[in-house]
Amino acid sequence: MMERMLRQLSVENIAIIDQAEITFGPGFTAMTGETGAGKSLLIDAIGLALGERADSDLVRSGSSKGSVTLLADLSDSPSARKVCTDLGIALDASDEVLISREVTANGRSSVRINGQPSSVGILKQVGDALVDLHGQHDHQSLLQPDRQIDFLDEWIGHECVSRREKVAVQFAKLQASRRKLSSMQTSQKEREQRIDMLKFQISEIHEVNPGPGELEEQEHRLRRLQNAERLAQASLTALEVLQDQEGSSIDSMQSALGSLESILAYDDDVGAVIEPLRNASFHLEEGVRGLRQYAQSLDLDPAALEQTAERVEAIRALRRKYGPSEEELFEHLAAAGRELEDLQQSELSETELAEQVAHEEEVLMDIAGKLSALRRRRAVEFQAIVQGHVQDLAMEKALFEVKFTEKFVEGNGIDVVELLFCANPGEPLLPLVKTASGGELSRVMLAIKAAGAGLAGVPSMIFDEVDSGLGGRAAAVMASKLQELAGHCQVLVITHLPQIAGKANEQWQIEKSDEMGRSVTRLTQLKGDERIAEIARMLAGEEVGDSAIANAKELLG
Repeated sequence: MMERMLRQLSVENIAIIDQAEITFGPGFTAMTGETGAGKSLLIDAIGLALGERADSDLVRSGSSKGSVTLLADLSDSPSARKVCTDLGIALDASDEVLISREVTANGRSSVRINGQPSSVGILKQVGDALVDLHGQHDHQSLLQPDRQIDFLDEWIGHECVSRREKVAVQFAKLQASRRKLSSMQTSQKEREQRIDMLKFQISEIHEVNPGPGELEEQEHRLRRLQNAERLAQASLTALEVLQDQEGSSIDSMQSALGSLESILAYDDDVGAVIEPLRNASFHLEEGVRGLRQYAQSLDLDPAALEQTAERVEAIRALRRKYGPSEEELFEHLAAAGRELEDLQQSELSETELAEQVAHEEEVLMDIAGKLSALRRRRAVEFQAIVQGHVQDLAMEKALFEVKFTEKFVEGNGIDVVELLFCANPGEPLLPLVKTASGGELSRVMLAIKAAGAGLAGVPSMIFDEVDSGLGGRAAAVMASKLQELAGHCQVLVITHLPQIAGKANEQWQIEKSDEMGRSVTRLTQLKGDERIAEIARMLAGEEVGDSAIANAKELLG
């Protein structure tokens, strides 16, 4: 059995989890609990720690922020250590990685890896190297034709991924050359008309030359200029009441302070009253000075008003023509510049560029062909291994096959991969989308995951209700398969099935309760009689009798 990869998860103020901590052991860990107890929230918390999207809705109601902390041990995973090293993450002698992710109620997210600030992008790369997280509905991806090729490529591993990246790079290069050639092949007259139009648009934008955020600034200034007289009148009226007229607020305050200070010698307690009044007097004088400066800054110049109104209208006119937002306006300018540069390019003649495109097509077909050959060669082994695992999962007569067809070359090659399946003897192999039930899909997905176990993949796998749609013997054999999988990597499973929970090395219970009028999720590691009681509950429901207890003991061996 491999050493444990994930060691500890701490969660604070995530949804109905106010504070929870779970320590993961090696091998097979099951997490159980009634529907609605918060099992999926635990998966969301792990996802946050692995770089998934942060949603402010995850922050516990009434809290300003939520956080997750994940401790992982990389000592048993050279590939994960290499990913961290390549990303510039320093590891000490213990080869541990401590990930901290914080999400605020307004949706902001921050990441620290081994105490150092990091980005979500880097965290996602680290998370992908640490854990294969299989959510409740991920087996549905087996029904998506575009995703089926990815399962084969991921199983083949680094060699396939490397070749696929080369195909993607070459395809992008070819597409760029094709666009240039298409532009060059446009008639000279159309090119000249397009160049003139692009030059005019670029010149029009440059003539106005709006700065970032300028429209909002100018609109604010325009409102101020348009209402300058009203603002000045209100400011002067306030100044008169506060300071300028006889008996003003400041005069009254000073008079009151003088009266109190005259009796200070007779009673020290008056000092406690005077002090806040002195502070109020100070702030009043500060406010008056600020108000006077504001009144003096008001511009009543009609010329400035007209100039600002013209500037606002000029920027608004650009937005109406080229994009309603500032970002779209600037993007239009950048795109127009790129297109103009392409049209004006004269280094390559049309013939030379056509020859270049033909050469790039040959290169692409060559590397795409090598990728296809690798896929077809390894697919024979892949389908045999997956079929063996499927048959182990209470489908002894099931068949699994990888079918290839060709398409016009794209960024992922020339292959269309379709996964075919047949659960019953005598029936034809058909696409998974046409033949597999929900329970069968879950088992096929587990078979694919099991096929990759022991390869140079991630050393921890998490399954969220992979047992969906199963029961009876099928549940028992899936439990055995998960136990077998745990011999190659750390396996964490959220399950409703007692057969699966009974096979685990460790079991955690997830419970929801009301504490001080609020729902709270708690995590408890079960041992001895506690674990027997939980397995019995999963078997019998609320009414747990002696037979359920006996069955639970039998499941636990």
